[in-house]
Amino acid sequence: MNELLELADIEAARALLTGIVKTTPLEYSMPLSRSLGVPIWLKCENQQRAGSYKVRGAYTRISRLTDAERARGVVAASAGNHAQGVALAAGILGARSTVFMPEGAPLPKVSATKGYGASIEYAGTTVDDSLAAAREFAAATGAILIHPFDHPDVIAGQGTVGLEIVEQCPEVGTIVTAVGGGGLISGVAVAARALRPDIRIIGVQAVGAASYPPSLAAGEPRTLDRSATIADGIAVMRPGVLNFAHVSKLVDDVVTVTDEDLSAALLVLLERHKMVVEPAGGAAVAALLTGKVDLKPPVVAILSGGNIDPMLLLRVIEHGLVSAGRFLRLSVRTGDKPGELARLLAEIAEQRANIVDVAHSRQNPRLSFGEVEVQLSVETRGPDHSAALIGALRSSDYTVTLLSGAL
Repeated sequence: MNELLELADIEAARALLTGIVKTTPLEYSMPLSRSLGVPIWLKCENQQRAGSYKVRGAYTRISRLTDAERARGVVAASAGNHAQGVALAAGILGARSTVFMPEGAPLPKVSATKGYGASIEYAGTTVDDSLAAAREFAAATGAILIHPFDHPDVIAGQGTVGLEIVEQCPEVGTIVTAVGGGGLISGVAVAARALRPDIRIIGVQAVGAASYPPSLAAGEPRTLDRSATIADGIAVMRPGVLNFAHVSKLVDDVVTVTDEDLSAALLVLLERHKMVVEPAGGAAVAALLTGKVDLKPPVVAILSGGNIDPMLLLRVIEHGLVSAGRFLRLSVRTGDKPGELARLLAEIAEQRANIVDVAHSRQNPRLSFGEVEVQLSVETRGPDHSAALIGALRSSDYTVTLLSGAL
């Protein structure tokens, strides 16, 4: 059935969730508000139990199972956040849980899911692969499948985020949120539109896993051939059927952002807001920073999750610095004689740039006799400073090649 949920469904879910989930804070963003010229608020679901909004839908779904159904156990498929939400909810409700995760799922998410009491199985390389395996497991064992997004109870639970937003910011004009399969945006749209029909609802997908734009253009869910993005939390290759019905009727627009945009957003959130979010969790902010959203103020951006692998966070920070023009990788050719490396480093120091690492090579076959290549990673204050540094080196007769960075 593709009937849309109503406000009463979201309110009933909130009653179930009382005492189970947090009412997460709505934080005013001074940096984003100044940059974009309109009031921007951040809905901090990265601070929710289990690190994301997913526990809302998972608990709502599992709590509505009969005792006999819960006794059969529950099964889910997830790259991590739904896994943790299901494991936590099942533990609270006394149900056995099994979660299928893609090979290569972030280790912190795997560890946390195990910590909440779930049994972990690996299947395939995408959430869709894992979901197929979870369906097979449910058919073979009788376990109840807790779908990550395509179920009325899940949508109703996620929709409680929308109730909180309207209560915390009654004048909200635009709500922006990440979109994978569509559970969160479906529920938020139901709640927000019922309470404030004039609110703009904007979804954000990663370019490498954007199933909604082609689906909306076709008028029905379409499956991507592949997905490739750092935002594993929204790397879903096909919209949910019920979710597509909600998005096509209630959502104003779905825009896309690149991994570079996501990296830059995570850096802004970490550096200026002291907020740790995962790439999917920063998608709404990435869309705001790229100017792809028609802003009707005030704007609420949902930070949908904060479960990020520390190793990925290190790479994302570096990637974000590169995107912001504050981190360069350079190849510089210089003479192979004593003192040349010291002279090069002194030139960079004179430009007040910070050298992170240096690699010195004579083996590149493209080098002329008597020439060496020096590869450097350099921190700068931004694109203007980076351009000035490269200009100064070239003025000193160095052959400079930009390996990565933005000018």
